[in-house]
Amino acid sequence: MLASPLGRTGRQVSAIGLGTWQFGGDWGDVSEPDALDVLSAAVAAGVTLFDTADVYGDGRSESIIGTFLAGHPGHGITVATKMGRRLDQVAENYTPEHFQEWTTRSRQNLGVDTLDLVQLHCPPTAVIESDATYEALDELVAEGVLAAYGVSVETCAQALAAISRPNVTNVQIILNPFRLKPLDEVLPAAAAAGVAVFARVPLASGLLSGRYTKETTFAESDHRSYNRHGEAFDRGETFSGVDFEVGLDAAARLAAALPDGVPLPAATLAWVASRPGVTSVIPGARNVAQARANADAAELLDGGFDLVAFDAAVHEVYDDLLRSSVHPLW
Repeated sequence: MLASPLGRTGRQVSAIGLGTWQFGGDWGDVSEPDALDVLSAAVAAGVTLFDTADVYGDGRSESIIGTFLAGHPGHGITVATKMGRRLDQVAENYTPEHFQEWTTRSRQNLGVDTLDLVQLHCPPTAVIESDATYEALDELVAEGVLAAYGVSVETCAQALAAISRPNVTNVQIILNPFRLKPLDEVLPAAAAAGVAVFARVPLASGLLSGRYTKETTFAESDHRSYNRHGEAFDRGETFSGVDFEVGLDAAARLAAALPDGVPLPAATLAWVASRPGVTSVIPGARNVAQARANADAAELLDGGFDLVAFDAAVHEVYDDLLRSSVHPLW
């Protein structure tokens, strides 16, 4: 699989990574054996980047990854975790003491001495703009607690603020055919600064899988049931903030624009991965088949798929159905 530099770290990470929020329970239950099978299938298909967070299942996702890593010495995998949502997301909670506490817990969960990459987990704008934030993170790097750090953000303005910091390795932001604003400024700024970009929610919480209909329902414990209007966290994290039925219409139009034999999710992942400035796309997978299909999407980057034509369709659908409601918000 194609790989790209992880900022200035000297590491390379696969064009398609694996997001592991689904191991924490907010997508319905995924058993630990099934989760380990997903990790194995992803690695066998060429994935070298796992993205997790200390709050996914209160550390369950990190611990499952730790179990996998322990059983695969010399694995060559980069684990990007996140911190900052174990307490209320107010600026006064983002202290050096809490950073130490949170990273110690993640190191224990993952079974490592040094964390590969720690991203602040969608913190308030004031935290992203504060010199004290980066001074504390630089100190953790100096102590060997973590090798590198980045920021996961909700808005493009937050991404640009993080990119301006000299030691930020990556920004993580929602980017998919339903969320095009990062193309305007964030990706060019990141490329110019040598900052990696992880594209999360690439399939819009499954809307771009092409499997859903107006009759589709989700488990009560699934954020696609309980957070459609931002009841628990930023609503942009659920279906990219798009109304479910509007998203169904948009997905149908995109699917209709594809040649026979090219599934919408694969086309979507390849399109996101091919955007200049994107380092890795991090779709989730609840089972082995999904993990393999996600990784196989990288094959469409080798010239066998007309990405230019699909890009035109993406922009047309976005402008017709989504821009007015999505573009101003994030």
